[in-house]
Amino acid sequence: MTGADEDDDRADALFHALADRTRRDIMRRVLVGEHSVSALAANYDMSFAAVQKHVAVLERAGLLTKRRNGREQLAHGEVDAVRSVASMLADLEDVWRGRIARIDELIGKDPNPEQE
Repeated sequence: MTGADEDDDRADALFHALADRTRRDIMRRVLVGEHSVSALAANYDMSFAAVQKHVAVLERAGLLTKRRNGREQLAHGEVDAVRSVASMLADLEDVWRGRIARIDELIGKDPNPEQE
């Protein structure tokens, strides 16, 4: 597997993990501070096992990590992983802005008109 394939696999895992609203909400919570999985589960109208599965998807994607504290599993968000998602989106935005600028050039429109 090439480095590009690994990068694509990582991007797939990150965006798959963030595609679900419950997982995005879990991420918001664990980025603010560490939470036990049971405390996270109390916030959702679903079983503890379902929340555990959401946490596992986020963990596999590298967006959060868990540690054991006695009988509890504590989850905290991985800021660097979130930054990598933001970086990927910024790269896509750059491509999009480049295409818009080229379209503007083709139709003769100044993409950055000066303010008077």
